[in-house]
Amino acid sequence: MDLGDEQPMQHEIGNRTYIVAQVEPLDVDGVRTTEVGTALWLLGFLGLLPFWGTLQDSGRTWWLWTCLAGFGLGLCGLEYCRRRRKERAAQQGRRRA
Repeated sequence: MDLGDEQPMQHEIGNRTYIVAQVEPLDVDGVRTTEVGTALWLLGFLGLLPFWGTLQDSGRTWWLWTCLAGFGLGLCGLEYCRRRRKERAAQQGRRRA
């Protein structure tokens, strides 16, 4: 009786054996992850903004600017991921046609 189960691939590196399962990779474009990360950086910036004076007194205003930089870079990454998702969808359409 054949259940269609194939044995996992094994790699021996040095004295260790690694088993690699045959699993299809997830089709993740990264847009949602980048959106969440960007939103968290913005929330961090907005959350620290009322404490400007305290941050300035303790010499930690860089926390505020780090959050702002994270938000800005997140916007760049979001645009990149959206363009990549659009291009991948176009490539899938061309393959089907």
